[in-house]
Amino acid sequence: MPSTDPGATFREHAGGLEWTGEHETLRVEPWGPDAVRVRATLGPIRDDIPGALLERPAGRAEITVPDLTGRTVFANGLGSPTDPVPPARLVNGRVTAELTVDGQLRFLRTDDGRELLAERRAHFWWPGTRVHTPVGHGYRRLEQHFAAYEGERLYGLGQHQHGRLDRKGTVLDLVQRNTEISIPFTLSNRGYGLLWNSPAVGRVELVDTGTRWVADAARQIDYWITAGDTPADVLRAYADATGHAPEMPEWGTGFWQCKLRYRTQDELLAVAREHRRRGLPMSVIVADFFHWTRLGDWRFDPAEWPDPAAMVRELDELGIKLMVSIWPSVNQSSENYDELARRGLFAANEYGTAAHATWVDKGADHRITVSFLDPTNPATRAFVWERVRANYQELGINLWWLDACEPEMKPAHPANLRYHAGHGQEVANLYPREIARTFHEGMAASGNTDGMSFSRSAWAGSQRYGTAVWSGDIGTDFAALRAQIAAGLSIGLSGIPWWTTDIGGFHGGDPDDPAYREVLVRWFQFGAFCPIFRLHGFRLPWLPLGGAMTGGPNEVWSYGEEAYDIMTRYLAVRERIRPYVGEQMRTAAREGLPVMRPLFLEFPDDDHAWTVADQFLLGPDLLVVPVTESGATSREVYLPAGASWTCAWTGETHPGGAPVVLDAPLDRIPLLLRDGARLPIVGE
Repeated sequence: MPSTDPGATFREHAGGLEWTGEHETLRVEPWGPDAVRVRATLGPIRDDIPGALLERPAGRAEITVPDLTGRTVFANGLGSPTDPVPPARLVNGRVTAELTVDGQLRFLRTDDGRELLAERRAHFWWPGTRVHTPVGHGYRRLEQHFAAYEGERLYGLGQHQHGRLDRKGTVLDLVQRNTEISIPFTLSNRGYGLLWNSPAVGRVELVDTGTRWVADAARQIDYWITAGDTPADVLRAYADATGHAPEMPEWGTGFWQCKLRYRTQDELLAVAREHRRRGLPMSVIVADFFHWTRLGDWRFDPAEWPDPAAMVRELDELGIKLMVSIWPSVNQSSENYDELARRGLFAANEYGTAAHATWVDKGADHRITVSFLDPTNPATRAFVWERVRANYQELGINLWWLDACEPEMKPAHPANLRYHAGHGQEVANLYPREIARTFHEGMAASGNTDGMSFSRSAWAGSQRYGTAVWSGDIGTDFAALRAQIAAGLSIGLSGIPWWTTDIGGFHGGDPDDPAYREVLVRWFQFGAFCPIFRLHGFRLPWLPLGGAMTGGPNEVWSYGEEAYDIMTRYLAVRERIRPYVGEQMRTAAREGLPVMRPLFLEFPDDDHAWTVADQFLLGPDLLVVPVTESGATSREVYLPAGASWTCAWTGETHPGGAPVVLDAPLDRIPLLLRDGARLPIVGE
């Protein structure tokens, strides 16, 4: 039935625009100079659900609300064909939001009116563009539908192992897993970026017929959209909205040495001393898992590490930082377990007891039960940091390897979890970010900020807590190496500038196998030009999981003379370009731009640059082309249009806009410098 009393269909609200209809409330607010935040729920808008956005910045939007008095508005929210109801509008810098009287949104470029993105109805009758399906206890399966566009390309969305840079045509689970990092931000070649501002478990479907974001059980749709003239503009706005990374400490740009496990203080120091004896650079060395007495004690086992303070002092004299492995799981035999349990600082199941999994720890010859910290609770963060401060930072350690922080539950069952921040289904993806927050805020409170954390997972906003990320427990072949290029580019486009891989992969690799040595060398060359340069892996021979395991040798001298000569050459190259890498780290902190960049970030007008997933730019000036095929001695390289490119090895210059084939013998990764840029690739 038609009505001439539309009531409070539209209204201005606290500098934003609000719509109500059929029990749903939709709010559109300016959130940064060229961005808007959208929230929708059945009932009033909620402010108590965690997300990635910082506080709303100051600024005003231009809001136009149509006068509906006396107009005919039908029950479906539409006006008559002879008297169409105009939309309400919110104009905020480069982006304009139009909201129809039936509650449908579309986003336009303010300058030319071009549509950036529009909500799309799932069906002409029901459901609409937003779907709220009850799943019990006040939670709903939430769906947000958007239109699809011919030729649209979509990037970001965290880190995955499928090797694709353009995510269009994929369906991705929004859940944290080892090697798969969920960061629900996507950048479009249409000139916008969108953050699904919900840590809920769900999925995103980026198919040819439309886009659908899904939260399996949550209470409110929440997303943020920004418009930019270039991809860099979009990323700058995203960093402003979710937080900038701090500046990386200067030592962080050097070489990091690691293997599955150095079992003792003597083993670790022997490797550090040998590096220095050979004149090889090293900035960081790692004491990995099982260095502890019990999982959750967060201290060195004195039987294997009798004087960690002396170890740290010697490493300092060698110019090397020590990193220690910290896990979020706690053995029931740990000295900290009872207090954590008594104070309710563990993640709980729906019945209110600590969430459990099994693990193999020291002091047991069988799998034992462990429980998982709840880092969304400020009291948990304070408790853990105090133990870590007393047992590690007081020794001079300020580097934290936050392993298994998805968290590594098996089975993963967020529907049966309760966190301080909310129900597991609604907040589970926050977990790795809040673990990083524990250490960032702890270091800040201690006044000792020349440190960082290193995590296997992340979520939107993790960068503001100064955490580096690596790509998890990946394979050890050329296929795994190829996938890392797109993985690193994607997480950089998702706001995380500090990233790396296990050079050589994690799961296996025989140091005496010539085929694996080739993989290792090519990976080492790639790693030398990643934001973080780090050697790690579980090399053969295998040992059973437990406190006695160590993994095979994994130092640069472990792979034969030919490999050693090549790897030491790239250690030297990395040392020579460290000032340039440091400059890019400062740019990342200041502007929110990734250190490892897809070609289109610097060359958005080159359409082919948007399709290249097997090359990258380190900063603006160095084109890096990893060799990812066995036996290859040459490599086809695409040179972006709009610049000339000089081979760093030969000095030969090529015009941009076309592919070239360059020599790539085993000791050479193709590297090209932009428009005469000078970097000391070739030493004296």
